[in-house]
Amino acid sequence: MYSLNVPVPANVAALAGDIARELPGARERERGEHTLGVKRLGGDGVEEYNRLEARVRELLVGQPAFEIRITDLSYFPEAITGPTPVIYLAVESPELRRLHLRLAEVFDPIEGIEGEGYTPHVTVARGGSTERAKAVTDRDIDPIEWTVTELCFWDARHSETVSTVSLPA
Repeated sequence: MYSLNVPVPANVAALAGDIARELPGARERERGEHTLGVKRLGGDGVEEYNRLEARVRELLVGQPAFEIRITDLSYFPEAITGPTPVIYLAVESPELRRLHLRLAEVFDPIEGIEGEGYTPHVTVARGGSTERAKAVTDRDIDPIEWTVTELCFWDARHSETVSTVSLPA
């Protein structure tokens, strides 16, 4: 499965790592795995990836750089797939939402988590105790803001970036 993601800055990944250490029994993201999903694209294999990347690059022509703000710490009590709860850093960005919806018009949205149900976030950890997730997410965090000047094509099978595109595209 390939996706288009926003790479997160080191301070966001560090915050996620610090919070994850407070969640015994949860699986935290490994160093380098913290990203912010814009849209899952599908596909498997080199030929499919090449087609998906070309199509996305066409759709990104003219896409400006945009602002993102980490505002809160929260959790999904039930995930559509995988272990629950999902503890995450909540993201605010009107332009990110617009980009997601534009891509969802071309690439079928995954029901319940994309399209109108899209909740932009950076996953901190999955699984563990719901009570601990509640306790950790009750606290306030300092907002973190940055300008997105690059998007990456992510290969979920290998947990790595395949290529990037600079913004404005």
